[in-house]
Amino acid sequence: MDRTSYYTYLISSLPMLRFGIRPPFSFKKFLQLCRTLISDSDINILKTASISGEYPQQTVQPALKRWRDFDTALRDELVKIRAARRGVEPLKYLRRTEHEDFSLSHLAVKAYRTPSVLEAEDMLDQRRWHFLDELARGHYFDLNFLIVYALKLLVLERWERIRQADKSRLLEEALEKI
Repeated sequence: MDRTSYYTYLISSLPMLRFGIRPPFSFKKFLQLCRTLISDSDINILKTASISGEYPQQTVQPALKRWRDFDTALRDELVKIRAARRGVEPLKYLRRTEHEDFSLSHLAVKAYRTPSVLEAEDMLDQRRWHFLDELARGHYFDLNFLIVYALKLLVLERWERIRQADKSRLLEEALEKI
């Protein structure tokens, strides 16, 4: 028996997200909106959505597992490049996943070679966004859609923090460290 829950009303009322826009609301506000309309077990799954790269607990939820595997594989590719540049063995820093995507190594090299840190991060996050679009394909009103929405919202929040950062203060702090 399929036990998938559908959240048609909630999902149809959510604003559409596009990479590069300001988030319509915070991740915290999103969880509050969901709390009254979805099950407690699904809320608990949504709370574990993260883009930080720190994924301490295992998940059995397929969409979250695929996201974590993809994101970890991308981060592993960046580790390999940085380790090679420093002449360090990368194996002890790799987290290894089941995700295989050979285009990630090309993307990591391209991002690493980009002189602007912001452009490199933009490139990486656009690929993450594309993966999330793929992950949402075929899921229109279920928990997988909400997970993808939550992850996209976290990406938008991250870029909003970058946009609002006091760039002159950050530059001064960086120059003090030199």
